[in-house]
Amino acid sequence: MTGWSLGLRTGNDGSLQQQTQNGVLHSQNSFISRKGSKTSLSGSREKERCLPSICRFLVRRQVGMLILVAFALLAFVAGFSMVNKDDASRSSELDFKERFENSTYHLSALLPRKVMVCSENNAQLPPPHALAIIEAKDSTAFPDPCRNFAFPPPPPGDRRRIGPRPCPVCYVPVEQAIARMPRVLSVSPGLQHLTYFHEQIPMKTEPHRGSAFGGYPSLVDRNASFDIKESMTVHCGFVKGCRPGDQTGFDIDAADLKKMEQFHDVIVASAIFGNYDVIQQPKNSGKIARENVPFYMFVDEETEASLKNSSLLDSRNWVGLWRIILVRNVPYSDARRNGKVPKLLLHRLFPNVRYSIWIDGKLQLVVDPYQILERFLWRQNATFAISRHYRRFDVFEEAEANKAAGKYDNVSIDHQIDFYKKEGLTAYSEAKLPITSDVPEGCVIIKEHIPITNLFTCLWFNEVDRFTSRDQLSFSSVRDKLMAKVSWNVNMFLDCERRNFVIQAYHRDLLEQRANMQVVRSHPSPALVRDSSSSKSPVRRPPKRGRGDRKSNSRRHRKTGAGNKGSSTIL
Repeated sequence: MTGWSLGLRTGNDGSLQQQTQNGVLHSQNSFISRKGSKTSLSGSREKERCLPSICRFLVRRQVGMLILVAFALLAFVAGFSMVNKDDASRSSELDFKERFENSTYHLSALLPRKVMVCSENNAQLPPPHALAIIEAKDSTAFPDPCRNFAFPPPPPGDRRRIGPRPCPVCYVPVEQAIARMPRVLSVSPGLQHLTYFHEQIPMKTEPHRGSAFGGYPSLVDRNASFDIKESMTVHCGFVKGCRPGDQTGFDIDAADLKKMEQFHDVIVASAIFGNYDVIQQPKNSGKIARENVPFYMFVDEETEASLKNSSLLDSRNWVGLWRIILVRNVPYSDARRNGKVPKLLLHRLFPNVRYSIWIDGKLQLVVDPYQILERFLWRQNATFAISRHYRRFDVFEEAEANKAAGKYDNVSIDHQIDFYKKEGLTAYSEAKLPITSDVPEGCVIIKEHIPITNLFTCLWFNEVDRFTSRDQLSFSSVRDKLMAKVSWNVNMFLDCERRNFVIQAYHRDLLEQRANMQVVRSHPSPALVRDSSSSKSPVRRPPKRGRGDRKSNSRRHRKTGAGNKGSSTIL
């Protein structure tokens, strides 16, 4: 056992020796391996510490490079687009100047959105042939037939005819009216040069109504436009171009634009959109007016189709004295709001016109245009004339009347009136005299085209574009703001005087309704005739009397009945 155990021991000793040797070796190897692992661990840790920093550095460098590349690309694209825009603007500037020598077109460096500015093309002096008509007669050579004119007493009341009526107006003869036409334009107080904003793609910056056609002027722009200066730039419709009607919205054919850009002392203009009215032919215009005063009627495609179907439109696009101007791409869905464009912006559509008379499409002009201008502008030394409302003088009353009649939605009307109240609008009173009214009857506008009147109608249009289309609500606010800055006034004549030179007809829908009622009354349908005849009871014929039958004494019957009122009498 011992041997066996010794043998085992020896074996064990040998193994132990070997193990010890191997242990030494293993320990040495493990020490070396541990040392190597320590060094490798420290190296890996250093690598782990270095790699993120390197990665971060590389990532930052890549991001920085990417940012630099992106900035370089953006700078390149911006520079390239600016070069193209400059080239395009220069080419368009050359084209525009070649077509219109009196207008300018330049980039405004003061505007952050880099909108363009279109200058106003002021009317020049009339050509010699027009001066010959004016100078043929001297105004002092005529006696003044209206020197002692006074309003006659009002006519007695007529129950069969209620509402407003025309009153007498004294007009001088046509030749005398022409002789009184001013030789030069009137002085524009405060404002001398008026230019207009132009932006190819208008941007809406505030949550108000407005339109792309009007350019979405901000409240800052709106308030600045009432600060009268010698030179001003304002929004005034047609913002997509410098030639109104040429791809600006409210587009007009090139041939018509060329006619509209010709010089005229006087024009008469009107409009019908949505086939809303029936064209009324002017009456009592003299020979000189028929030869020298053009009558322009703006219509949309719907109205033009109706004119063609009714055979009223001839091959020259004329209906009587009216030259029909077709408007495509109208800016608004509301036909009445589209009518405000030519009504308030005639000076932009007719850049070389001195005087204009606007009448609504439902009106018929029955007095010579020269006589109207002499009576309401030249005799009064006025540059803008409009009639006051026949009944209402206060904007607040007008707003309530509009809501009661359903002219516009009540929320929008209240919003507009509240806005004006915050700006200081008050009810009309005698304290506003010599201002006679705050509410116009806006169907007739008589105007001289000078910078201050052009600014007034521009700002009036901007209010119609921003708020409701009821221009009576915004008239006084714009007028009072301008009158507070410069010495300028509006001639608000009586509504009965307006009714003297225009006759007001009904709108098309009412006219057609009345015509249908008359047709039904005069020619009832056969079905109604048969029904009415069949429903009647058969007529009884009196029996034939014989010779012995006595005829009752009707006279005696009447006397007996008359003498016994309230009681039944049996004969």
